[in-house]
Amino acid sequence: MRAAPRPPAPNLSSMDETISKALARLVAWGRVGIGVSAIAAPTLMARPWIGDPARSSGSRLLARTMGGRDLALGIGALRALALSDQEARPWVALGGMADAVDALATVLAFGSLPRYGRWGILAVTVGAAVVSTRVAVALDAPLPGGSDTGLGATVTR
Repeated sequence: MRAAPRPPAPNLSSMDETISKALARLVAWGRVGIGVSAIAAPTLMARPWIGDPARSSGSRLLARTMGGRDLALGIGALRALALSDQEARPWVALGGMADAVDALATVLAFGSLPRYGRWGILAVTVGAAVVSTRVAVALDAPLPGGSDTGLGATVTR
């Protein structure tokens, strides 16, 4: 007896525009929230990632600077999403790059990080990097009726 044929795999090269924009906004608002929280309560935000060293003045300084980075990336992405996909794409992609660097740094220090937080931090950073990168690609997809510039941007009139 033959096995039933598998359904076709989902097409990862296309993402619904509504879904991609909603995901981009969700990640951007998450960045704003994390940024404000890290600036206001740096020890609270850094502790799950690095443990007891989060109490030191140097760790609080770094948490606040990372908070400023996330706040700026989140506000920039939200502003750009309100304008156009072409404006939003670099902001979303750069946010994904920042998350990928955070994930790599977490992997490099994994053995010395607190057991209760390292897997969660790794999951959040990898997840945000993947979602941001995937959404950035979707935001760059040519729209029906638009003309492709050849540079990955679509011009509509």
